[in-house]
Amino acid sequence: MGDRKSRVNVDSILTAVSSKPCGSDKFYGLTQLDHAMGRHTVHVIFYFEKTPFGSFDMDPIRVSLSEVLSLYPAATGRLVRGEAGNWEVKCNDAGVRVLRATVGVTLDEWLRSADGNEERDLTAWEDMPEFPNTWSPFRVQINDFQGGGVAIGLSCCHMNADPTCLTLLFKAWTDTHRRLPIAYPPSFQPLKPRGQVSNNNTKSTSYLANKLHKQTLSVKIATATFKFSDSIIKSCLSEIHDKYTDATPFDLLVALFWIRLTHLRGPKPSVHKHSLSICVDIRRRLQEPLPYGHFGNALHFSLLSLNVEEMDCSGLGRVTELVHRHVSGLKEEEFWTTLRWLETQKEEGGKYAQAFTMYGPELTCVNMEHMVVEDQSMMYAASFDKATPVHVSCQIRNVEGEGLILVMPSAEGGYARTVTVTLPEEEIAKLCEDQAILQLEPKMLLCGRQ
Repeated sequence: MGDRKSRVNVDSILTAVSSKPCGSDKFYGLTQLDHAMGRHTVHVIFYFEKTPFGSFDMDPIRVSLSEVLSLYPAATGRLVRGEAGNWEVKCNDAGVRVLRATVGVTLDEWLRSADGNEERDLTAWEDMPEFPNTWSPFRVQINDFQGGGVAIGLSCCHMNADPTCLTLLFKAWTDTHRRLPIAYPPSFQPLKPRGQVSNNNTKSTSYLANKLHKQTLSVKIATATFKFSDSIIKSCLSEIHDKYTDATPFDLLVALFWIRLTHLRGPKPSVHKHSLSICVDIRRRLQEPLPYGHFGNALHFSLLSLNVEEMDCSGLGRVTELVHRHVSGLKEEEFWTTLRWLETQKEEGGKYAQAFTMYGPELTCVNMEHMVVEDQSMMYAASFDKATPVHVSCQIRNVEGEGLILVMPSAEGGYARTVTVTLPEEEIAKLCEDQAILQLEPKMLLCGRQ
């Protein structure tokens, strides 16, 4: 944050506990994938034009939050070391931290003038201490803007949960507040490899093995958000579909930003290929799908590489098709081999290896298309008292290397998408002025522009 004065002031901090205690004799073990994600944190912010509660009184909010937390003992517990020194959650009903804050501007002004770094103030975070027995790994921050707007930020250690978990926790909270059945209740069965894997040495395991040992330099980063309309994305896809069929909004936008960033960075004599790390959620990609409410991490990272000549000579349509082939061609065996590989990295005695940078060092993109269920985005289906979010922001922190691109559903629905890009600071400035992107008429938010 440097020397800037924050426009967000935290007024109170309290703890919300479950309305129905689960007891203190249950433990929820974290998987090998959970441990691997331990360097990162997840922050999802839901913006509402007016207070979604019908009242500024905290009591109704706390009541419904306490009720829904009864279903999430892994969120209200505390991290402890279990057998072999691995992390697990002691489900002791210690609760989650709830912060109430005020913002010194209106919501509209905030979305126009704040940047990604200032947006972090909406989800105040404390890094995990060495002994986290009293530290809350989940936090909720309710931010009141001038004029009635509200932003509700949920945060957690990525070791505990992924962005889908936080989104569905928030959706379950809004369902409980409105006395509706919870659409996707949490499931706490640990993610384990299924069946026999014929080959433990795959492209994905080789990629993770290389990632484990890569070092990156720390650079000052910045974030910008681009909102693309349904009509623009449909128009672009219709042009591509004449030659390349079945491409999705994700494929198109990833190809667009990958090409533009490659162009902006210019040629590097020592670089013979351009690589892109692609993160997908696997809940619905399995032959026997996981419950949508699976709690924990259900992510898979893979690498797509194109040689410099292929990238330079390929147009948007061709790169879109290559991204699509890669994502659609991911096999279940790849998912399970990565889990088995992470298991083999245990130290003597059974302790999982140290977490490493999963979002980096290559340019990494995150596919959130799975959040659209039956043409409805779970991110924008969350409603307390008839008010639905006008914008949802997601941040992954401690990103290193070339940067991060998140492609998410947008409030407009349909093919509209929100793209949040985190890059070295000087590259964000160039990207925000790139004509190939601007000709698609994105609405730009949270990039520090008045």
